[in-house]
Amino acid sequence: MTMDRLKRMLEPASLAVWAPPGASTIPLLEGIRSGGYAGRAFVLGGGSAEGFEAVPGFDALAQPVDLVIAPAAGAAQVIAAAGRRGCAGVLVADGERSDAQALGAAARLAGIRLLGPDSIGLVAPRLRLNASFAPFVPEAGGVALVAQSSSIAAGVLAWAARREVGFSGAVTLGAAADVDLADCLDHFGQDGRTRAILLALDEVEDAARFLSSARAAARLKPVLVLKPWQPAGETGGLTHAGLIVTPDRAHDAAFHRAGLLRVNDLDELFAAAETLGRMRQLVGGRLAIVSNGAGLAALAAGRLRQLGGSLARLGGGAAAVSREAVIEVATPAQYAGTVADLLADAGVDAVLAVHAPHRLAQAEACADAVLASAQAAGQAKPVLAAWIGGDEAVAARFAAAGLPSFATGAEAVLGFQHLLRHARLQAELMATPPSADDVPPPDLAQARAIVARALAQERDWLDAGEVSALLAIYRVPELKPVVAPDLEAALVAARPFLSTGRPVALKIVSPDIVHKSDVGGVALDLATEAAIREAAQRMLARVAQERPGARITGLAVQPMAQRAKARELIVGFATDPCFGPVVVFGRGGTAAELINDSHVALPPLDLGLAGRLIARTRVSRVLAAYRDVPAANLEAVAAAIVAVGQMAVDLPEIRELDLNPLLADETGVIAVDARIMLERRPEQRRRPAIRPYPAAWAKRIALRGGRAFEVRPIRPDDEGAIAEMLKKVTPEDLRLRFFAPVKAFSHAFLAHLTQLDYARAMAFVALDESGEVAGVVRLHADIAHEEAEYAILLRSDMKGLGLGWTLMTLIIEWARAEGLKTIRSQVLAENTRMLALCRQLGFGIANDPDDTAIRIVTLPVEPLASAEP
Repeated sequence: MTMDRLKRMLEPASLAVWAPPGASTIPLLEGIRSGGYAGRAFVLGGGSAEGFEAVPGFDALAQPVDLVIAPAAGAAQVIAAAGRRGCAGVLVADGERSDAQALGAAARLAGIRLLGPDSIGLVAPRLRLNASFAPFVPEAGGVALVAQSSSIAAGVLAWAARREVGFSGAVTLGAAADVDLADCLDHFGQDGRTRAILLALDEVEDAARFLSSARAAARLKPVLVLKPWQPAGETGGLTHAGLIVTPDRAHDAAFHRAGLLRVNDLDELFAAAETLGRMRQLVGGRLAIVSNGAGLAALAAGRLRQLGGSLARLGGGAAAVSREAVIEVATPAQYAGTVADLLADAGVDAVLAVHAPHRLAQAEACADAVLASAQAAGQAKPVLAAWIGGDEAVAARFAAAGLPSFATGAEAVLGFQHLLRHARLQAELMATPPSADDVPPPDLAQARAIVARALAQERDWLDAGEVSALLAIYRVPELKPVVAPDLEAALVAARPFLSTGRPVALKIVSPDIVHKSDVGGVALDLATEAAIREAAQRMLARVAQERPGARITGLAVQPMAQRAKARELIVGFATDPCFGPVVVFGRGGTAAELINDSHVALPPLDLGLAGRLIARTRVSRVLAAYRDVPAANLEAVAAAIVAVGQMAVDLPEIRELDLNPLLADETGVIAVDARIMLERRPEQRRRPAIRPYPAAWAKRIALRGGRAFEVRPIRPDDEGAIAEMLKKVTPEDLRLRFFAPVKAFSHAFLAHLTQLDYARAMAFVALDESGEVAGVVRLHADIAHEEAEYAILLRSDMKGLGLGWTLMTLIIEWARAEGLKTIRSQVLAENTRMLALCRQLGFGIANDPDDTAIRIVTLPVEPLASAEP
């Protein structure tokens, strides 16, 4: 119901403005009237305006209206009255000071949606509604704007009006006392008229909710994010990972994981919107350029190379016979023929047509030629245009045909790169990860006991032994140190290594010294006891001088890692105030944060995500083989990243973790130095913004007849197993499940079934004795997380065992634990077996009023019993 009210509010068939004489909403009346609003409009509170029906108050309205516009002064009373009358939403659209928290509470109490306060309003171009203070109203189209910043919203709308970019809606959130970013992402993500979403944001309040909505929207359409960059400043981090994870990098990680495209300024936003708002998804990244000037084409090609793009090659792609697809033309006929040929070439993924004005050029005729060729090809491949000189007639031609056009070739190339970035993000969102190894999960109880013991002693850092124990639990290979209480004990610990000719490293152990090398607290390649003694004395003397108050608890002895061709990496995580733990990977060493060769990602991670994190760094190039250096074991590197991410998910009491350096070569990885910082304040322990895999719901079940099954939540790597299961379901059972005959299942369809956001959906798979999927039950909650729709499918040879009953009771148990209120589904009337099961489980069954062949089954979910006595 809450999302239904939001839809009514943002696409109002009727509205009312609370405008007593002198109210700040009065200027909105003129904007609504002059825009030609297509719905029914009222003015309340004693005011009057041309084109509005004057009504004294809410009780006098014949029907509830969808949108109420109110000034900040007295807004709480207007919200209460509108709620009593059954209106859908209230917009508080002015700059007067108001108590956002109080207004939000009033809206929740009234059961009504609230936009604002401090919003400049909303725009619904399809209804010709300008309920905002913005002077520019765009035409109706396929782009949605959601902005926290009123000034950016006004700028985007002004740009849109000038470039004839059509909008499906525009919303400014203001203080976002109720309606927020996640609500708007859900609304416009599901809106069939919206082809792309533009977000202009300052900050994210509820990271988990935002990411869940953003990921759902980005799977359906492009979502662009404009967020101002901030100075790195002091992160408060005490490890290398803590210094690397700035708020901006954490936001970047969140946007990337959700599939959002971040842009840096309005120019880049407009370039991206021009392509993504008009064009279908790109298949490949090879761009051909055709121009009536070699210099302009060269500039565009140079910008493409600078941005890391690829020019298409003609002639089959073989280096000996192919040439770069940068072609100079002059006449309309040449434009038409060349563009047509390029679109037909298998080596070309997209075409950029550039045109410079001069007296002999026929700008409009050349544009028409490009359009004709693009339309003749069915727009199977993107065509972009850059008609230099800002010819408005030409721009209008391209806009009407749905082709993006730009003022320069460089801008067009930037727009193309965003199209390519979006295609790659979509591929990542839909990628099937490698199958997870069937290794036992880490001993979480033991890991938590180690951390709890340190916290009970009010320590900020785990000692070397505790760090080693944790790494062992999570299967991270380590060059394990021996911690000695004094120099003599350190000599004893070193002798077994020295006797075999292996030198050692000596490190200071102190809870007050994080970066040991800063105070000379590390000595390497010590091959004799004399060298160890001398190094220890020098080390202790320097520490006493530079850190006189530091507590020295011992000396750590480690055998030197004998890996001559290993690469130094850093793997770790730090906690961001908004998004929780953020995993770091990059080039390691004592200056890891200064080298600036690292990327970050939000946990939890799988091997596929870890591999893509590695690939985004420059150090990934030297992890490959070069000269006489074998390639590093990337699987081992990825496994270490996944393990660290799992630690971040499992142990919120850990604030920062560093493995630096983590040595990687062809044999695998090994951590040489590790440190773990704890968060003693419970209120600062932030959970991951992405809901992790709910492993606790895995169980073994036994059915009548002695059949046993492993039941667990579905994983993305189950895609292949689900595909195999579907082959063993009869066509008739598939028809009963999907309401139509099904012959094939695409990767996109299977990815939709297996790649779940556990904050919104759940699916349990039952595995038989051979490990094959015997059945699946799934539940998908609505956006408000109140109702959910279930679906179940068993392998045809598994019916009659009681497996369906067991899976249904399990999904009902999940719904109860999630606090859902209702489970429902549609069932074909001829599916008597499913209807009988629903009756046994307590579902109510009713006829579908729109289709006599369908039954609606509904189950109210009883809440969990309170834990209170």
